[in-house]
Amino acid sequence: MEALERSRIRQKVFTFKTCATWTGGRSATVAGEGKPALAVRGTPELKPENDLWSSEDMFVAAVELCHMTTFLSAASKERLPVLSYKSHANGVLEYVEGGYRFTRIVIFPTITVPDPAMEAQVHALLREAQKHCMVANSIASLVEVNPTIMVE
Repeated sequence: MEALERSRIRQKVFTFKTCATWTGGRSATVAGEGKPALAVRGTPELKPENDLWSSEDMFVAAVELCHMTTFLSAASKERLPVLSYKSHANGVLEYVEGGYRFTRIVIFPTITVPDPAMEAQVHALLREAQKHCMVANSIASLVEVNPTIMVE
């Protein structure tokens, strides 16, 4: 019973506030409380404009960034020395049941550690990150991780 009480105390609710302002045509700005505005553009006929972020770009980036920060937090707690982390991600948007939706997001992290014996720990922490990434847990898309582990 006491453990249940403690778990209730630790649970918090967070609210993230954003603001979108139309700037004409298919363009807008989006900002978060206390954060600078970011110029964005809609994706007419799903043809992204390469000069500005779209909501689809930001969706894929949110999953990628959440996975990265979740992994790095776990690595820090486990005292795993990560020398570098860089990734790219592909979001697959498909026409399904009458509408477009992201069906899959594949993240390709390249993680550098100082010792080859740490590779198993990296893979274990990647699985933990995938299990605990809040953004990935909030979407219906399948999220895959295909890592490359480097040793320096």
